[in-house]
Amino acid sequence: MVSSGIEVPGSATADYVIHERDKQYESGYRKEANEEAQIPYDSDSVSQQDIRYDQTHRQLRPRHIQLIGIGGTIGTALYVQIGRGLLNGGPGSLFLAFTIWCTFILAVTNCMNEMVTYLPISSPFIRFAGRYVDEAFGVAAGYNFFIFEAALVPFEIVACNVIIQYWSDAVPVGGIISIIIVLYAIINLFAVQWYGESEFWLALGKVLLIVGLIIFTFITMLGGNPINDRFGFRFWRDPGAFAELYREGNLGRYLGFLQCLIQASFTIAGPDYVSMAAGEAENPRKVMPKAFNGVFYRLTAFFVLGSLAVGILVPHDDQTLKDAFVKGLPGAAASPYVVAMDRLKIVVLPDIVNAMVLASAFSAGNSYVYCASRSLFGLALEGKAPKILTKCTKSGVPVYCVAVTLAIALLSFLQVSNNAAKVLSWFVSLVTASQLINFAVMAFTFIKWKNACDAQGFDRNLLPHKSFWQPFSAWYAFTGCSIMAFVGGYTVFIDDFWNVPDFLFSYLMIGVFPVIFVSWKIIKKTKWLKPHEVQLRTTEVDEIEEYTRNYVERPPKTRWHAYLDKIFSA
Repeated sequence: MVSSGIEVPGSATADYVIHERDKQYESGYRKEANEEAQIPYDSDSVSQQDIRYDQTHRQLRPRHIQLIGIGGTIGTALYVQIGRGLLNGGPGSLFLAFTIWCTFILAVTNCMNEMVTYLPISSPFIRFAGRYVDEAFGVAAGYNFFIFEAALVPFEIVACNVIIQYWSDAVPVGGIISIIIVLYAIINLFAVQWYGESEFWLALGKVLLIVGLIIFTFITMLGGNPINDRFGFRFWRDPGAFAELYREGNLGRYLGFLQCLIQASFTIAGPDYVSMAAGEAENPRKVMPKAFNGVFYRLTAFFVLGSLAVGILVPHDDQTLKDAFVKGLPGAAASPYVVAMDRLKIVVLPDIVNAMVLASAFSAGNSYVYCASRSLFGLALEGKAPKILTKCTKSGVPVYCVAVTLAIALLSFLQVSNNAAKVLSWFVSLVTASQLINFAVMAFTFIKWKNACDAQGFDRNLLPHKSFWQPFSAWYAFTGCSIMAFVGGYTVFIDDFWNVPDFLFSYLMIGVFPVIFVSWKIIKKTKWLKPHEVQLRTTEVDEIEEYTRNYVERPPKTRWHAYLDKIFSA
């Protein structure tokens, strides 16, 4: 998952947005500036002193939005951590779980598509939560998103360590962690100007890597490998498609499937990253619906085919995978694709793939440092976090926000006294719960949005994009994500698996979210908005409509850019 590099405020109650068109042209590109003044709606709980300004430029083309969403989701989880799901449930359970969970992501995407296309602002799902539900709800969503991004930093650092140990364990674990954190600090404090363009191409590299691995699976399963082994779906028959977990028989196979479903809920995302780019998308009312749909269908193909490929290449009882994920032994290949290449006697390619996965993990961690620090910065700008966090360097880097994020990254040193596999599972649990809360917030916000539209006679048929199967789609997403958030750590309650770290990492955010919500609501005396109190038509909407009417499409710089635009605009 790669961050879009967009500032993420905690919650906002803005009433209007001002678009300024710069008539100067540069290399055939038209510049569009979007200045959002976050002005509170009529509420005694919000002071006029909370006004903040967030200036962004609508420069992101459709290809940028698509790759932000796709590259923001494809990462270590798909290349490496998916192997744990295979061990737990087998290839059949893994494929079935990933396919089913994609339907929940479709429902979340469906909800966000309508709201974001109507009002394409930066950090929409967090700010919509504050506008359509309750300011305190938006604040809780903002902090949850920050913790979600920040917790992914130590996850990627530990993943880097696991990947590096495939080659050698000569460098101490603490040394590698220290080096990575120092590099993140240097990049985010001194070289941030190279972030945007580099992330675009790294995201494209991730897409090419997963496409290449899927093609590799198809070729090798048909016998195109050094040992001429035409293995096909052999591992679905022996040792079998469904593995037993914790119990024997059907119950064991169900628990294996459930563990794969939890794995899928961690791995698959997308609508949150696409929506975060709305405030900087050019011609958003045309671009965003295509972006949401395009990202969902492409991601579905990558994740469903990726889960199928892993189950084809490696048996669920593979000893090398067990060494990596259960025992955390150095030298064990953690990526199922690398395991398969070693088994098929393929040389050189495993090192190349492992290196590309390592680059992906490092890049992802750097992106999360960037996005988490800007998320916290946005909260501070709105008065939702300590004012000292608004301090920036001369180059505009929120130095204290970066410091707080890197302080959370120090959790990766847990790996020094625990094996890497265990630490990875802790961060997976923490991130999964936080991500599911994000999705539940999006779905519930849509429910409140639709209730407001119905109560105020606001005809949704006149919207730039109307989502389908509503409100069923929203309730389906909200119910599924909420249940999975509680189910995610169920293993601590069975047999002798109880331990405090597992429980805390699984359920911490489920406890923290309502605490933030209730605390802010009591302190600030915010109001839970009734349907007729929600402001649906604001000056922001008028400005977006004016922008759309006056929009002039920018010509691509080169023929290569034109080809990319055509490919990713479909």
